[in-house]
Amino acid sequence: MVRRLHEADDQACQQLLAKRPAENLFIIGDIENFGYEQDFQKLWGEFDKNQQLVAILLKYHNNYICYAEGEFDAPAFAEIINEDPDFMQLSGLQSITSQILSHIQHPAPKTRTLYYAKCETTAYLDQKADTENVQRAKLGDIPSITRLHSLIPEFEMDNSREDSMKRGLQNGSARTYFIKNDHDILSCASTTAENSMSAMVVGVCTHPDHKKQGYASICMTKLCHELLAEGKMLCLFYDNPEAGSIYKRLGFEDIGKWMMHVFHPVEQVT
Repeated sequence: MVRRLHEADDQACQQLLAKRPAENLFIIGDIENFGYEQDFQKLWGEFDKNQQLVAILLKYHNNYICYAEGEFDAPAFAEIINEDPDFMQLSGLQSITSQILSHIQHPAPKTRTLYYAKCETTAYLDQKADTENVQRAKLGDIPSITRLHSLIPEFEMDNSREDSMKRGLQNGSARTYFIKNDHDILSCASTTAENSMSAMVVGVCTHPDHKKQGYASICMTKLCHELLAEGKMLCLFYDNPEAGSIYKRLGFEDIGKWMMHVFHPVEQVT
């Protein structure tokens, strides 16, 4: 049986999602931040014959994310999506989105595929790494960090990045660790979408004039130690196998491919 989820279902939701905090980073964070009764956010759940919650579908604005432990009623979730005139994106692990995708009645999507990795142990971190010079960013550091980001060719230009980073720092959903010299920030690593169980690692970069000196690894070592000590599992996306090998040396392991299927909205008949 599939039905809308409400605040009264929160305990069942958390029990299911907590089994895979990295995989469910976005669902956990959106529930913690916005709950069950927002106009822009709704949740549905599938219950088995014993009334146990086995699958969750989240709508956040025009994006849907699904999680299930095993087989689930993909046609029922697809029906909910098909009936939403605002639907534009289906995201999630490939093993889950592939089951829903065949039932979506919208035109073929544009799809982006990313590797998805998680880290839940400090065992692979260099315990002797000198992280004394790694600082945790304050609001006043954000402009310098975004200036570094603007020098990185792989990073898309985003005029809202500075405001977004400040907002994340203020509400506790993001943080940044960095190394600097007298003039510049040399390297940094950030989190976003932090929740009580997990956090997404983003913005790992080094100034073009100071590459191959281990600065990014030191920032990541500090970040991983602190977040894991707080009981937060770390996860990240990457599409470059070379970058993936660096993260794996720090203890990240692949947990699947994250799919982003972007659809054009269907014209409504009036």
